[in-house]
Amino acid sequence: MNAVSSASADSLRAALAAVLDGLPPNRAAQAVERLIANYRGTTPTDAPVLRDRSDVAAYAAYRMPATFEAVRGALDALRAAAPDWEPRTHTDVGGGTGAASWAVAEAWEEAPPRTTVLDWAEPALALGRELAAGVFDAEWRRERIGAALSLPEADLVTVSYVLKELTEADRTALVAEAARAAQAVVIVEPGTPDGYERIIAARTRLIDAGFTVAAPCPHSGACPIVPGADWCHFSARVSRSSLHRKVKGGSLPYEDEKFAYVAAVRFPVTPAPSRVIRRPQIRKGQVLLELCGPEGLGRDTVTKRHGPLYKQARDAEWGDSWPPEERD
Repeated sequence: MNAVSSASADSLRAALAAVLDGLPPNRAAQAVERLIANYRGTTPTDAPVLRDRSDVAAYAAYRMPATFEAVRGALDALRAAAPDWEPRTHTDVGGGTGAASWAVAEAWEEAPPRTTVLDWAEPALALGRELAAGVFDAEWRRERIGAALSLPEADLVTVSYVLKELTEADRTALVAEAARAAQAVVIVEPGTPDGYERIIAARTRLIDAGFTVAAPCPHSGACPIVPGADWCHFSARVSRSSLHRKVKGGSLPYEDEKFAYVAAVRFPVTPAPSRVIRRPQIRKGQVLLELCGPEGLGRDTVTKRHGPLYKQARDAEWGDSWPPEERD
């Protein structure tokens, strides 16, 4: 495989296309469909779902771009809250083929941190090592992700799309260990009601461990969303490959990856004054923004009478800080 030079979405897609070269499209699609069924079921914590290179290559091509974009969204919010902070060391827990590590390398592309990727599936680690060759330096280490895991001290620990695969006891232990080892912890889960519940539980444990929430929340107090009534999540747009279209059908060139996340830190940050928590509704002469702020949930209606703020509201996206000028 030819090495790529930057940890961008485009270079990741090129690297994935290279590892899929030679794998029959039907076989790749069948592997993805089987793996999706496995992941939606109950995954035993002692049995990695990805069994061999074909499994790993197919699933990586299908899922890595979406995971990359979701983690990148969380990291963008962390960087906005702490623009001068740069991690020198990073541990990617349950990192598999390294999607979160690609996002971290892209976020701090001028000086990527030294990364350690931990996972229990050796085929995933092997492919991740191959994909990252020439892009960023990382140690790929086989470890069982669970209560017995001991993490090296690091500036940043990422845990993306991992908690669902663990028992509740292992989740609790893993978050506690991440809090012990890191200065900043970023946890990403699917943007589903149960994914949000896992994020809120992790958020509570991080706050109890002395962390401050940097994003998405504008505060470190209790979440104002009534449990069971709604859930906080965001969306990242992902370019669809031919494999995506074959597995999911449809002809759109993109899809939206829904995700929930928390970024928490042990150093000073400036959280968003409020966060846009739904897609803005643009109507004639006005924009309706659903917001979460320090005082709870609310709505801001921005009209043409607000001058430059109206244009900013029209450009605002789901997940953005609001109002933007308060972050300057």
